[in-house]
Amino acid sequence: MDEIQKKLIAEVAGLHVMPEGAYNIRANSQLAARNTTANIDIVTKEDKPGIDIHIKPGTKNESVHIPVVLSESGIKETVYNDFYIGEDADVVIVAGCGISNCGSQDSEHDGVHRFFVGKNAKVKYVEKHYGEGDGQGKRILNPVTEVYQEEGSYVEMEMVQIKGVDSTVRTTKAELKDEATMIVHERLMTHGSQKATSVYTVDLNGKGSSTDVISRSVAKDTSEQIFEAAIVGNTDCHGHAECDAIIMDKARVVAIPRLDANDVDAALIHEAAIGKIAGDQLIKLMTLGLTEEEAEEQIIAGFLR
Repeated sequence: MDEIQKKLIAEVAGLHVMPEGAYNIRANSQLAARNTTANIDIVTKEDKPGIDIHIKPGTKNESVHIPVVLSESGIKETVYNDFYIGEDADVVIVAGCGISNCGSQDSEHDGVHRFFVGKNAKVKYVEKHYGEGDGQGKRILNPVTEVYQEEGSYVEMEMVQIKGVDSTVRTTKAELKDEATMIVHERLMTHGSQKATSVYTVDLNGKGSSTDVISRSVAKDTSEQIFEAAIVGNTDCHGHAECDAIIMDKARVVAIPRLDANDVDAALIHEAAIGKIAGDQLIKLMTLGLTEEEAEEQIIAGFLR
């Protein structure tokens, strides 16, 4: 990989050297590096672009890194990755895509990830998106995530997009069985004329299942954000969705909640708050010697942490 690709890998996966454990690194639509372990196997799909990741039952304290980077203008690809997590496993999966576009053509990566999580398994999934480059071509990312959780499983998802993506539609769907839990933390920032749409749909099908979907976002300049969260309670379950957004300049933010209770014991809650940075927060930091711009940056950094 060249230096640009290495920088993108560091941004989206926190990797400065090859990680321990299993990994599959994709650069400009080609396999750049791969490693498997005794408990985690990665197999190239034969019918379409993508990989199958098989994690054996009982696997503990192991990780899988599957970052994607695009450094050539004009690349457009769709990749399909399926994860099969065995019963009682406890693993960390780090994905993400970085695009550097210095050309005139649009660059686009659409990743479709499906997770089949076994009974009592635990998964932490981290997905980061990043864009850079001074070309006229756009940086486009449209991830689709599907999660199917068996009884007693636990999935924690960290979905992050802070810089440089011109257009994104982020679609996440989940189906939970008895006593399964799904936690989502989204952090998102848009600027310029960027557009970002996040759509979450969680079906709580199992007794005692629960979900907590939390989005924190900042919209600057003339950018636009749309957040849709639908929680469907089909039995005795607990669901919570929350959208907190800071709006600045001439940006636009839309929050669309949907709670669908199909059982008398479904307890579902949605919260949404959209507003500007409080003036007293700015004044307090400016009295400490910061400029207004520096104070805004500090408040946003803390908000998105």
